[in-house]
Amino acid sequence: MYKKILVPLDGSPVAEGVLPHAQNLAYSEGAELVLLNVAANAAADFLFADPALAERSVSEQEERSKAYMTQVEDRLRAEGVQVSTLLREGAVAQVILDTAEEIQADVIAMSTHGRTGAARWLLGSVADRVVRNSKVPVLLIRAPASRAGK
Repeated sequence: MYKKILVPLDGSPVAEGVLPHAQNLAYSEGAELVLLNVAANAAADFLFADPALAERSVSEQEERSKAYMTQVEDRLRAEGVQVSTLLREGAVAQVILDTAEEIQADVIAMSTHGRTGAARWLLGSVADRVVRNSKVPVLLIRAPASRAGK
């Protein structure tokens, strides 16, 4: 039933909490995990003040993201998972939704960060926006209580 499982990761242990669940689903379905890292472009704030600083910031963020995603991909591949990675930039929830459509994902598997109150209001909930707007099923894994809200 599932052939492509989109797994958004942001480099945090909370986001990686979905990986065992996604792996099990991939094993049971013979599916591919497509790992997605979305960089929000914080450097845009510096663009008009100092274009060189913005370019350097974006470049450094891209290198960190590539290294992180390669590490996760290699680990999963060593465990026998069919896996690929994508690096994108933009508004996180929208990029997740657009990527799911683009790659024809059958399901999106992601962790919630467990933010509540003011943190949720200020930062929003990517998971909430994805669930409300996704055209495919979304598997949400709740953040462990000890890591929630971080």
